[in-house]
Amino acid sequence: MLKFSDLALDPRVLQAVIDTGYETPTPIQAQAIPFALEGRDVLGIAQTGTGKTASFTLPMITRLGRGRARARMPRSLVLCPTRELAAQVAENFDAYAKHTKLTKALLIGGVSFGEQDKLIDRGVDVLIATPGRLLDHFERGKLLLTGVEIMVVDEADRMLDMGFIPDIERIFQLTPFTRQTLFFSATMAPEIERITNTFLTNPARVQVERQNSASATIEQALIQFSPSRKDRSFTEKRAVLRSLIKSEGEACTNAIIFCNRKMDVDVVAKSLKAHGFNAAPIHGDLEQSQRMKTLDAFRDGSLHLLVASDVAARGLDIPAVSHVFNFDVPSHPEDYVHRIGRTGRAGRLGKAYTIAVPNDDKYLSAIESLVKQPIPRGVLPEGALTGLDESSSDRPREARGDARGKTRDRDRNRKPKRDETAAPASMVPIEQPEAVVAPLAEVAEAPAPRREERRDDRRTERRDAPRDDRRSERREDAAAPPQQRERRDDRRGDRRDDRRDHAVVGMGDHVPDFILRSFKISAVTQDDVEDEPATGTDG
Repeated sequence: MLKFSDLALDPRVLQAVIDTGYETPTPIQAQAIPFALEGRDVLGIAQTGTGKTASFTLPMITRLGRGRARARMPRSLVLCPTRELAAQVAENFDAYAKHTKLTKALLIGGVSFGEQDKLIDRGVDVLIATPGRLLDHFERGKLLLTGVEIMVVDEADRMLDMGFIPDIERIFQLTPFTRQTLFFSATMAPEIERITNTFLTNPARVQVERQNSASATIEQALIQFSPSRKDRSFTEKRAVLRSLIKSEGEACTNAIIFCNRKMDVDVVAKSLKAHGFNAAPIHGDLEQSQRMKTLDAFRDGSLHLLVASDVAARGLDIPAVSHVFNFDVPSHPEDYVHRIGRTGRAGRLGKAYTIAVPNDDKYLSAIESLVKQPIPRGVLPEGALTGLDESSSDRPREARGDARGKTRDRDRNRKPKRDETAAPASMVPIEQPEAVVAPLAEVAEAPAPRREERRDDRRTERRDAPRDDRRSERREDAAAPPQQRERRDDRRGDRRDDRRDHAVVGMGDHVPDFILRSFKISAVTQDDVEDEPATGTDG
């Protein structure tokens, strides 16, 4: 039987492999490592969980053992579709290169640019990155790819699904033509083959087992049911999921639950926690620190159920996952192979359940066509759908809403019913408001506003009048008898207000003063002149 010691690896790398407890390589490792050590391009096709990461990490460390990195010019580049997969490759590098002096840098989103710039400036032998963050550093002028000797593309089909193929092609064009390229994927779509034909030179094709197949160590089961109503499908699927987990009992030591949508990941995780399960979500909208914290908790066993989107379906190496539950049937058939590949790894046995409703038939047909075999049908756990009613708080928010809040809103916005026996509004007499009429004596006592418009000639006369004359007129007015002042006030009131003797209807309890004011133009008197403030300067 072939062992790692027979693969011509660097003794320091071989010692690190022995320290991790591995002695025998997997089929993909046994076939790909010799070609990679020779410097040939490699196209590796193997199902997930077969050890593809070590297939390029071990020969890469061996070949980089001689040489020295320069600032901002990495010697090798590993591209990964997700942050989690990139972080996992970095952990593998640390484990296998611990006896060497090689350096690495991890470029992923959610981490400060400044810290990553410091690592690049010192020079790194291995640069592990996601395509988007790598191009961000390149466009900022912080990175040069002209010194890349070995380039690795991991999970290339996932790159295609996530729309990274244009970025991958651009990165290929930024690296030297003489580089060695290691291209690994679980599936080979036509677009992937086009890229390999364009950028790989006479690659050694390594294919382990049948392409797009599931591991024989995984026991699969399809649970099909018809929901009682269309709007109850989401609620009843969660009830089926809980029943499946309970039916496995202690055999389900931990599990990954896959959903198609990020919002469903959060709802399913909250529902499981509400029913006493130890569950947590992970998807692309969470902060990177939170995602890593959740994965670490799942790896060390403190978290039992990991509810995930397809961000966790590719490349995550968690060897001891006992179960996988497909809460949603994946819309892309390749994702089914990757999802169930999270269990049954490294020769262990695993179980994969898929929950399906009638609307999923077209996706199931595509999956069975891809894997070239039907998915075994399972039995719905007894009593899985009993005990559910309309008032269940387990219904999704979009289906049930906040019943009490929405009822209150409907009552508040509902228009009152019209009384059919009531007379039309046009026939009802309008009541005259009583508070509109004010005594004329009170109105007369209100201060009258000053006249805002004056003729230019009157203003000129006032400005030309000597200041001493105006002052003397004011003093005479102040010294006049009270009866004379009252007559002047009466005349001013008559001029300013020509009020009506009847009430104004329709203005409510208050009549604006401007409606009661007269706009009739009267002759200017000496009293008006005296009432104006003194303006102008002394002649």
